[in-house]
Amino acid sequence: QVRLVESGGASVQAGGSLRLSCVGDRFDLSGAIMGWIRQAPGSQRDLISTITRDGSTTYADSVKGRFTISRDNAKNTVYLEMSSLKPEDTAVYYCNARTQRGSFSGQGTQVTVSS
Repeated sequence: QVRLVESGGASVQAGGSLRLSCVGDRFDLSGAIMGWIRQAPGSQRDLISTITRDGSTTYADSVKGRFTISRDNAKNTVYLEMSSLKPEDTAVYYCNARTQRGSFSGQGTQVTVSS
């Protein structure tokens, strides 16, 4: 069973920075396309960033230039560096893995940005 564990969520002031981490638990994420999804209160889940096995990245327009996704396969970890945070970034952030077996997400970590 694929298990992903997110961490790093916190409450911060607008303009602040955070780094989210996602570790594969008994799951080798090096072969997966990894991504971060977020869900704001009362909204649907939105895919905000992805990184392929070879390190190619994509970003939603809402986070482009402020967020950076990366992966460290040796540590079996994917990161999301977030800077210049805005109140509208407040959401639960989920790590996602796309594999040949399907798509899997973790339990999420809460990010709250206050103005």
